Amino acid sequence: MPTLRHVAAVAILALIGGNAALAQSAPLSPPPAATSPGPSQTLSIDTPIETLVATPTAKAALDADIPGLTTHPMYDKFKHESLRGVAPKFGGAITDKDLAKLQADLAALPQSSASR
Repeated sequence: MPTLRHVAAVAILALIGGNAALAQSAPLSPPPAATSPGPSQTLSIDTPIETLVATPTAKAALDADIPGLTTHPMYDKFKHESLRGVAPKFGGAITDKDLAKLQADLAALPQSSASR
């Protein structure tokens, strides 16, 4: 069940108009060319969300720390961005505390999980 802050994020994104709002946002650095982590690539909140979701242990951490993000109705519109880039667009629904918790959980993953 979505929390109130995640429902608020959906409402905010619906009000700002999806693509138009994303296009007008502050410019972000382009996502890395690779969409799956290599053996030396460490997963973090700077990794594209779709790459995190493609790694089962990282997806589990993401779903635990920021519930509802991977099932968000506009997921396809922001999945290529990092959580650090997406968080400000959620109007406070994804807090610095959420990001720090997820970063710690991703850093704690075994390297073999991060390199699959």
